[in-house]
Amino acid sequence: MNAPVLPSLACPDPATVDRRPLVTLVLPCFNEAAVLRAHYAEISAYLATLRETWRFEVLLIDDGSVDATGTTAEAMATTDAPLRVIHHPGNFGLGQAFKTAFAASRGDYVVTLDIDLSYAPAHIGRLLEAIRTQRAKLALASAYMEGGTVSNVPWLRRTLSVWGNRFLRMFARGGLSTLTCMVRAYDGPFVRALVLRSTGMEIMPEIIYKTMVMRGRIVEVPAELDWSRQMQAGPARVSSMRIWRHVLSTIVSGFMLRPFALMMAPGMALLALCAWLTGRTLWRVAEALPAAGGSVSAALGAVLATHPHAPLACATTGILAVLLLGLGLVALQTKRYFEDLYHLGVTLRAASLGEIRRDPK
Repeated sequence: MNAPVLPSLACPDPATVDRRPLVTLVLPCFNEAAVLRAHYAEISAYLATLRETWRFEVLLIDDGSVDATGTTAEAMATTDAPLRVIHHPGNFGLGQAFKTAFAASRGDYVVTLDIDLSYAPAHIGRLLEAIRTQRAKLALASAYMEGGTVSNVPWLRRTLSVWGNRFLRMFARGGLSTLTCMVRAYDGPFVRALVLRSTGMEIMPEIIYKTMVMRGRIVEVPAELDWSRQMQAGPARVSSMRIWRHVLSTIVSGFMLRPFALMMAPGMALLALCAWLTGRTLWRVAEALPAAGGSVSAALGAVLATHPHAPLACATTGILAVLLLGLGLVALQTKRYFEDLYHLGVTLRAASLGEIRRDPK
């Protein structure tokens, strides 16, 4: 009787193992049929120049487009093996598109890029080089840091973006120049382990905040933001960004980054106003003492006769100051509890997903 054939336990030949890191390129799309083929061809041509160092898979997330984006992407996927298309039944938002892509990604690194190519494909290589050589968990493309440039962006959008990032920078640690840009590179296992809740543009500062909670290193790469393509496309291309909703989400993100600061600052201002009003009232009472024969009650009555609202103003500002300062302290304590629990939860999630690994060498 022949002996059973056992499976080989020999290690694969090192010469046949592809040691290039796998990169998942994420392209969220909403009504991009007008530019999809041309821009994807440009991206593919650039990726071909990096194939000696990296392997690529591409995830195109069709976020409920109502034009031909979905069918065009499916047709492209039939002739491009690295391309996978995932469709959302409705327009769920950029944040949900990213969460879908992160869950479906397999790469050692994940890079997100806007299909409108307002950031050129060359940023992919720069971000990958930065995140690998600096052993970071997140690399940001920043047009607002030294060495970055901004071109052909409409005045209103540029102004809102610049001041929105300055606002968020006041509340975030690390002195980052850009917290809202979506062009980034992530450590793959790290981003897949994060628990994210945002479904819109606010996911960008949320990821930064939660990377900070997890003590992940964040680096920035100078970038060139150029809207020439959008300006040439004209009104035919529908932008997915809703400006005023984005402004509101920026304010909410600032609260998420440092909620106690948004309460402590006005609380301290009201406390200072209360002290000033109280001091001014007492000064008037002191000035009225000689005319009142040295009687404090008579002097106080004379002041209230001419300034009847002074006690109410002092009391109101004082009460509001105490409430805001108290809420700020509660928010600070709650934030610390949240960060501890979040750190523990993500660590356990990473272990359950088998996504814990050493920093890349």
